[in-house]
This record gives sequence, structure tokens and C-alpha cells, in this order.
Amino acid sequence: MPVKLPIDIHAIKGFLAAHEGEALYRLAAEAGNLGPSLEVGSYCGKSTIYLASACKLVDSVLFAVDHHRGSEEHQPGEEYHDPELFDERAQLMDSFRAFRTNIRAAQLEDWVVPVVAPSSVASRCWNTPLGLVFIDGGHSLEAAMADYRCWSRHIVPGGYLAIHDIFPDPADGGQAPYDIYKLALASAQFEPVETVDTLGILRRI
Repeated sequence: MPVKLPIDIHAIKGFLAAHEGEALYRLAAEAGNLGPSLEVGSYCGKSTIYLASACKLVDSVLFAVDHHRGSEEHQPGEEYHDPELFDERAQLMDSFRAFRTNIRAAQLEDWVVPVVAPSSVASRCWNTPLGLVFIDGGHSLEAAMADYRCWSRHIVPGGYLAIHDIFPDPADGGQAPYDIYKLALASAQFEPVETVDTLGILRRI
């Protein structure tokens, strides 16, 4: 049964399928009693709205980490570049304005803490245990590995690690998210829970 959201989620720019978003909602609701949730890669707020709606339900909070300058594929001339998100004055991609507008429209500002910084910078002095980490940042191997190494160690036992864009077959998509998914399993610190479309879900042992 589809979850009830405070805004038309289909009007929000993003690349998250509805089934994946609903799985994130359920995870955040379950993880809320273990600690706050954190996402890496908010873009315009589609995943943020799913996660924060669940955090609101269980009186938790979501940290939304994104530098809002876009990944490699969002830059001018690349496949997923969106001219509407390009700041002509700065000559840089900027999704933060759209993000804030969407979170405000969804009335979720009291449950979302935007962290506008590169993932590695935001994690430098991080000490808060987390019930859920959702990784959907840059898809280069370097970026994905950094996100995994920076944040997975903060997940409490019983908490969840969710990774978006898992493509076991290279013909279907880039391999960096799948590589960190396999790395998490090989670490013996995580066990598989389920895969929903391209969303891989693991539990911290």
C-alpha cells in the first residue's frame, strides 16, 4: 500500500522509484528508535521527503547531506544535466534552492537538517550514532567509496545501510554503488535484508 506523503512526490525532480521511496519510508520509521537517519545525496528532496515523513511519524530527524553542486552526470553537457538547476550567475549547478522549496512545501523543515557540504567534509567531526544511512551521492568509485567509509561506521547495531542504484549487471548501469554494497557484505559487519528495484538494504550486525 502506497505511503501517504505531504506533497505530490511525482512533482519533485529526482531518480528514485516509488517502490524504493516507500521502502526508505518503512526503514526510517523502523530505524527511528535506534537513532536519527542520514542521507547522502538529497538533490531536490525526493528521497528526503520519503525519509523525513517517516521521521516525523516517529519523532526522529533526518540529516540531509549534499553539497548541491551535482554529481558528474549533472554537469553541463552530461546525460542528466537539468538547465533549470543551473545557476547562470555562479556558472555552477545548484539544487539547494529547489531542495529548500520542496521541503518547505512538504512542511518537513522541523524534521530535516540540511548539511550543505561534501560528504567527506560533513563527516570529519561526526559523532552521532545513526539508525539509518542512505547512500545516493556521486556514482564514481572514489565518491561512492568515500560515502561508504565516512558514514557506515556510524550505524548502530541493528541499524540499516541502504544503497541506491545497485546494478549487478554492468550493462544496466554504473558499478560503484554495487561495489560498495559488496564491500559492506564482505566486511562481515552487515547482512542483506532485501533489494527493492535498485535499492540494496543491509542491516548492521
